[in-house]
Amino acid sequence: MSELVTGEAVALELRPAKLPSRGLAVLIDLAVAWAVYLGVTVGIVASTSSLDDAAAAAVAVASFVLILVGGPIAVETLSHGRSLGKMACGLRVVRDDGGPIRFRHALVRGAVGVVEILMTFGVVACIASLVSARGRRLGDVFAGTLVVRERVPVGQTAFIPPPPPWLAGRFSELDLSGVPEALWLAIRQYLTRMGQLDPQVGWAMAERLAGDLSERTGAPAPQGVPPAAYLAAVVQERQARDARRAFGGSGSGIGSGGGGAAGSGYAVPPGSASYPASPARPAGPGLAQEPRDVARPPVGQDSAEAASPGPGTGPGTGFVPPA
Repeated sequence: MSELVTGEAVALELRPAKLPSRGLAVLIDLAVAWAVYLGVTVGIVASTSSLDDAAAAAVAVASFVLILVGGPIAVETLSHGRSLGKMACGLRVVRDDGGPIRFRHALVRGAVGVVEILMTFGVVACIASLVSARGRRLGDVFAGTLVVRERVPVGQTAFIPPPPPWLAGRFSELDLSGVPEALWLAIRQYLTRMGQLDPQVGWAMAERLAGDLSERTGAPAPQGVPPAAYLAAVVQERQARDARRAFGGSGSGIGSGGGGAAGSGYAVPPGSASYPASPARPAGPGLAQEPRDVARPPVGQDSAEAASPGPGTGPGTGFVPPA
């Protein structure tokens, strides 16, 4: 298991796949691809027996490229990083930040894989995986991807608390194209571990990440919103956009509003930690400790909302506003 160490020396765990499981998945994929290629080749030879040598060679090269190169690319793109071998071994290809891959990621992995897997019989891929701290081959390095284990114990599954319901959809117009994958990874790993951090350290990390995210998006973070809640809302918005691109429609309920687990797209475990409040000021003479930057609902709520329980108190939001 490798770790990402933040500036506050907090280790965030990752679960990259090991070389043996990756090698077994590649062998299964290659066996299936070669079986399909041989079957198609026999059919092509039988149907193109009347062609001259040049035309037959062109057809053979085209079939090789389409089946052994284009086939894995298409499978990884359509299955969002799960080929037959990876499904059998419980693996998946994801982006560096843990999100689903797209066509460009699969294309780079497949193109580089021709050299480091097919042409060198996997020797280059094995050496690169052994040298890499997270077991990545050259195709993963150039594509910005990582092969991770999906079959992990339920208690160890990473959980990102959903944002307060009044933040749902608030960042739908935010430009996220300039945010690097490394920053997404740091944000997601912070959100999964913020309940285990010291309050002062966690608040400083959240402020730093929120500042970096605001700088990349070109829009300042909203005033009065805790940095952790802001980060969770932006991550939820990105997941909703990824889901809309992958499946179409409204993104399968992710980021569609509503404060509970049904509207957030997250499975909320019992006893999940709330978003950290601002560290209290040191108490002076006659002064009580009060939190700063208290998160409040946006101005302009109707009377029905004002009469209902406060936003964020619904089940599974992981956010408890001040009394």
